[in-house]
Amino acid sequence: MSTALSTRPVPRPGVLDIEAYVPGKSGAPAGVKVHKLSSNETPLGPSPRAAEAYRKAADKLEFYPDGSATGLREAIAAKYGLDPARIVCGAGSDELLNLLTHAYVGPGDEGIYSQYGFLVYKIALLAAGGTPVAVPEKDFHADVDGILAAVTPRTKIVFLANPNNPTGTYLPFEEVKRLHAGLPPHVLLVLDAAYAEYVRRNDYASGIELVSTSDNVVMCRTFSKIYGLALLRLGWCYAPAHVADALNRIRGPFNVGGPALEAGVAAVADDAHVSAAIAHNEQWLPWLTAEIEALGLKVTPSVGNFLLIHFPETGKTAKAADAFLTQRGLVLRAVGAYGLPNALRLTIGGEEANRLVVQALGDFMKGGAGA
Repeated sequence: MSTALSTRPVPRPGVLDIEAYVPGKSGAPAGVKVHKLSSNETPLGPSPRAAEAYRKAADKLEFYPDGSATGLREAIAAKYGLDPARIVCGAGSDELLNLLTHAYVGPGDEGIYSQYGFLVYKIALLAAGGTPVAVPEKDFHADVDGILAAVTPRTKIVFLANPNNPTGTYLPFEEVKRLHAGLPPHVLLVLDAAYAEYVRRNDYASGIELVSTSDNVVMCRTFSKIYGLALLRLGWCYAPAHVADALNRIRGPFNVGGPALEAGVAAVADDAHVSAAIAHNEQWLPWLTAEIEALGLKVTPSVGNFLLIHFPETGKTAKAADAFLTQRGLVLRAVGAYGLPNALRLTIGGEEANRLVVQALGDFMKGGAGA
């Protein structure tokens, strides 16, 4: 056996196999007004109360934040009727997804997610030394039977984005419960409910009820979407007490900044701002869907604050549409990294952006200037 040493530090096996996450682009040619519709950010911005809380935090930047996030956990618990001891806060839900993976997955273990699930799942599994297992979807919906069939003795975690990004589809709560019932008790089911606040379907639930009655279910949420606090990186999860204990043992002692915590408390209390964001989405989500489909493009039915638009494989392709829209300052999200090279994801924007993107797509499909 060779005992030769490398001439420099070498990452452990698997790390360099990771394809780094690439965020949605935000730039466009100089001289055009940019409408960033690539990152599912709310066009309404944050609650004014949250912004004011953030500004006030500037007067005490010399102090460490509350390492237990007590105020935010209590605010969330009061809003949803939860046990604050079972809430863990993180720097965005991304950090919590990574912490959960590192706590429960190691070399030789497997983690399951659906075919078009959030890219962070695969990255987190590889970073932990685990093996990612992607299960094919059915018509852009997670397949419960396929996920259960993929479970092996090595499976330690199952990720389910519900609603899913980038497709915008969801599983009814009865299907989520069926998935949970079919999993071995030692497998952790992680329900990623980043877009839960936008869903207006009677058969949907974020998973809080399932967490409350189970030992192997965690629900993750974020302040980056409907609350408009993406810049601050703030998320939370609700977990069984033993899972919360594990996460608190491995997270950084001050993993969430004080300004983010204070803005989060204020955001949770501003129900009117959230209601306005929901109403805006309810108005423009169906309008954009109908207008874009009228142009001859297929749109996957979405319950989030974004749409997945499908383009032909030749001619009026997604790549050509992306370039055309960018020239007009309309920045959408290419989703080739998800295995969807013939689609673009469109965030629901403000009225001006929404009307402009429909007009531009119409010009593109007709072969107008620059198409």
